[in-house]
Amino acid sequence: MIAGGRVLAVVPARGGSRGIPRKNLVRVGGQSLLEWTAEAARGSQVIDRIVLSSEDAEILAAGRAAGLDTPFVRPDALAQDDTPGVDPVLHALDALEMQGDRYEWVVLLQPTSPLRSAADIDGAAALCAAGAPAAVSVVAADKSPWWMFRLAADARMEPLLDPATRPSRRQDAGPVYVLNGAVYVARVDWLRRTRSFLSDETAGLVMPRERSVDVDEPADLRVAQALLEAR
Repeated sequence: MIAGGRVLAVVPARGGSRGIPRKNLVRVGGQSLLEWTAEAARGSQVIDRIVLSSEDAEILAAGRAAGLDTPFVRPDALAQDDTPGVDPVLHALDALEMQGDRYEWVVLLQPTSPLRSAADIDGAAALCAAGAPAAVSVVAADKSPWWMFRLAADARMEPLLDPATRPSRRQDAGPVYVLNGAVYVARVDWLRRTRSFLSDETAGLVMPRERSVDVDEPADLRVAQALLEAR
């Protein structure tokens, strides 16, 4: 529970993927990406129920074997490349409410973060228990946006931020953070209203780089494998 409210964890795992075919079932460090996420979710102290959202029969069977609930099948229309990430979460909440099962908080756990721990999930939940309506996991960026550029059609460098306010030294820029995709938590009524985990009310949980690998392409799998072997 979070602040006395029931917590649902949603693990979204569709069958299609471009960078790595059948990505959610790919094994790394002895387990599939789906199994690593199921393990972290089961270890959480705040989650009351864990459901798998998928349109794919093989993934649903693998989820059940990993201890995830599969009370519905995700519609194909919500399993496309351009489906917004929040839509399967809202669908899961609606489907369970139709079955008489209601929750005050929801946690989104993407299988592409196999190194995320149960403590990371509970750390984000603690930020919500302290008053934030939503919390997401982040990692310190290795580059500052002050020194980022777009390339114009003629290859000219166009600064991303106003160079007139750029610090003179990199050391003076201060730390910046990026989403690592590992943990998203929100109050259900707030998420229904905003339809996003991100707003100026969202709190950030800083995770270390070694647990922040987001598997999107084969090179990420190799990094995850090396880190898991080093544990």
